[in-house]
Amino acid sequence: MTREISHRGPDDDGVYVSDDRQVGLGFRRLSIIDLSAAGHQPMSTDDGLIWLVFNGEIYNHLDIRRDLETKGYRYRSATD
Repeated sequence: MTREISHRGPDDDGVYVSDDRQVGLGFRRLSIIDLSAAGHQPMSTDDGLIWLVFNGEIYNHLDIRRDLETKGYRYRSATD
């Protein structure tokens, strides 16, 4: 699924296909902020109900992270 977009990022790729095969997400990664495997996508909530891929940079991610952590949200990576 991600071969056609391999030029978008050489560092990682990931795929999610829903059980009913109605939804498919593909991702290629260019690691800039967090080079670890914790930035692997697609990402999901702990219960697997919500899946996402994101291509971009969030410039104020440290401010957003700080606000969310004070509200009790837990991060699993240091990526933006």
